[in-house]
Amino acid sequence: MNKLLEIRDKAVKFYGEYENYIFPIIKFIIAFTAFLTIDLNIGYMTQISSLPVALVLALLCALFPANTAIFIASVMILLDMYELSIEAATITFVLFIVLYFLYFRFAPKDSMVTLLTPVCFQLHIPYVMPVAAGLLRKAYSVIAIVCGTLVYYFLDGIRQNASALAEVADKKGGSATKINVTMGQLLENKEMLMVMVVFVITTLVVYQVRRLNVNNSWNIATVAGVLIQFVSLLVGYLVLGMTSRLVWLVVGSIFSLLVGVIIRFIFMDLDYARTENVQFEDDEYYYYVKAVPKKMIATEEKVVKHFGNTGSLGKKIPKHNQENISRKSIARELDIDEDIFKDNND
Repeated sequence: MNKLLEIRDKAVKFYGEYENYIFPIIKFIIAFTAFLTIDLNIGYMTQISSLPVALVLALLCALFPANTAIFIASVMILLDMYELSIEAATITFVLFIVLYFLYFRFAPKDSMVTLLTPVCFQLHIPYVMPVAAGLLRKAYSVIAIVCGTLVYYFLDGIRQNASALAEVADKKGGSATKINVTMGQLLENKEMLMVMVVFVITTLVVYQVRRLNVNNSWNIATVAGVLIQFVSLLVGYLVLGMTSRLVWLVVGSIFSLLVGVIIRFIFMDLDYARTENVQFEDDEYYYYVKAVPKKMIATEEKVVKHFGNTGSLGKKIPKHNQENISRKSIARELDIDEDIFKDNND
């Protein structure tokens, strides 16, 4: 355990020293993964759906503020939708306007959460996002999770119905049919609505429980969030007849539990055995403070003692002077009379 604490402390110290270099790398990785996810699923416009384009755009995101990635991803999606259908692009544009208003009004600092949510859906582990957001972010992070979830299910529905949208292109009334198919991905997707509600509840439960004044609140919050999410989604999938989701639900829930434990270890690993309750007052209030120390590895202080005349280091000192200096130094350190070290010939 001490070895893990030592590794954690070194990692935190390393990140603190090189944050200006590490954070842009993290932004690059997240943005590049998001752009690749878009290209692989709805890359209808071949001019922008390539690896070099994704690399260049991700590099730009690494150099600019975090919200740049959301803006670029939105433009890429709109261009892909335009290539597929003007009607799909129009509805997507209106949807993004609404989501942008909600996002920038309530959760403008949760761009990474918004980007990671669709990516985690693509990796079949979206269940980790409500737990992680509830532990690390504020309550309004549910807006970012809702935005990411809505965008994923909408685009996934468009991808599944891309052939239907293409077939009605030349038919009479094709425009109305395209609008109906596109709007159906938002209004008729029961799974999306169920997942969004469960994710909101899970995030808020984890956030509220981890703020409670109880021991191991972060562990309790993680377990409570995972259980609520697992049971709710299990019932929902069974009711909707989506039994194929159950395997990934189990895997994702276990992964969410592990991620919650790792987050607690990194950010809130407390030593409850040394808890102190402090009480004090001023002219207007009594204060009751519960102080819980973090688990830390005590750093050893190395004391270097110099015997002899340190100012003469590097200089050649006569032998009899060396003996006198050593006697005086040792006697001073031991607090004894230096004459004890003299032999009978002195």
